[in-house]
Amino acid sequence: MKRTRLQFTLLSLLFVLQGVVGVAQEQVLSKAEAIAQTLENNYNIAVAGNSVLIAENNADLLNSNYLPTVFGLAGTNYSVQDQSTDRDDGGSFDLNNAKSETYNASVNLEYTLFDGLGRLYNYRSLKETYNLSKLEARETIENTVLQLFSVYYEVARLTKNVEILEQTLEISRNRVKRAGYQFDYGQNTKLEVLNAEVDVTNDSINLMNTRQLLQNTKRDLNVVLARDLKEGFAVDTNVVFIPKIQLESYIDMAEENNVRVLQSESAITLSEYDIQSSKARFLPTVGLSGSYGWNQSISPASAFFGGSTRQNTGWQGGLSLRWNLFDGGTSITQFKNAKIAKNNQELLKQQIKLEVARDVANALGNYENLVEVFEIQEQNVITNKNNFERSRERFNLGQITSIEFRQAQINLINAQTNKNLAKYEAKFAELQLLQQIGQLLNIEF
Repeated sequence: MKRTRLQFTLLSLLFVLQGVVGVAQEQVLSKAEAIAQTLENNYNIAVAGNSVLIAENNADLLNSNYLPTVFGLAGTNYSVQDQSTDRDDGGSFDLNNAKSETYNASVNLEYTLFDGLGRLYNYRSLKETYNLSKLEARETIENTVLQLFSVYYEVARLTKNVEILEQTLEISRNRVKRAGYQFDYGQNTKLEVLNAEVDVTNDSINLMNTRQLLQNTKRDLNVVLARDLKEGFAVDTNVVFIPKIQLESYIDMAEENNVRVLQSESAITLSEYDIQSSKARFLPTVGLSGSYGWNQSISPASAFFGGSTRQNTGWQGGLSLRWNLFDGGTSITQFKNAKIAKNNQELLKQQIKLEVARDVANALGNYENLVEVFEIQEQNVITNKNNFERSRERFNLGQITSIEFRQAQINLINAQTNKNLAKYEAKFAELQLLQQIGQLLNIEF
């Protein structure tokens, strides 16, 4: 019997030392720090940021076709020919290996003065595409922040569960000691001792499994933070809910702030620019060109002329107009399709607005329900604590059996873990609601 007590004592010390070492080595990762590290390091957010930079580059004046094109040309030609010329007097002139050489170099400029305003609307379309890319990046950030807190609150929940199971194990170990002493003095049977030892074993296994699950979930969080998987940390387990009046003010502005609605509005604007660009195909294009060049030509002697070398240097300019009076109907078809595409985007916006209204209503309903569940679970914990304390008193007085005491203990464990689950589920539901109403990135954590 003494050996069994020694084994349980060593096991208890092992669990205590593990808990103390873990707390000593781990610093608290606050919610604000977690968001900052995610925004800085997360790979999905980095990719979205690069996409925004690409769209910004595309929307620059250098990609607008408003600037002229300047290019240089240079070339040379060399030929060797045998020439034979018959003269009127019946004679002939033969020239073998006659060499001809030409050289040219020029700097040229081309500029479109007018293209039916096509480039104007193309440029505006690029600007709007840049705005749309920022909205897409915002959506990526919102989804990543939700992913972050889904894992963060799971770490918090498991942390609190570990604390509950540690307290449970401590109570069960004390029960083993008490049952052992009572058995030594003949106050109970061996069965009471064995029941207590079985409960300690079960509580120890539950604690070990929960600790392992906690470590796994911490690694999941490190993946979201894009840092070393071995990085140790603790999390802030406190939860503060946003006041109801503040949430209501956010909900009133949901349609104006929801990222999907904003994206649909941007898509409609892009469709309008496509219509205007297609109209430009019905108007003429006026272009300006100019060049400054040098040419040299070296000619061999012939029957009537001696060899010569000619050089030309000078400016050249021109103005051109091109007007497609009829292009087989391509421009008309493009214009009609652009108008239909805009109509489709307007229909999609109405669909998205309806879906967003539904999602906001569902998210609000889920949040309010989970908050109510959490409040019920809080009261349930109080009730089960009172029941457990009374059961422990009666068990110590021998008025109830160990089985009844254990049932009260299990009820308390379930109530506490259910309360933890309800608390973090309610907070995560609040974050989902904030995303739907477009305020997830505007609050302080």
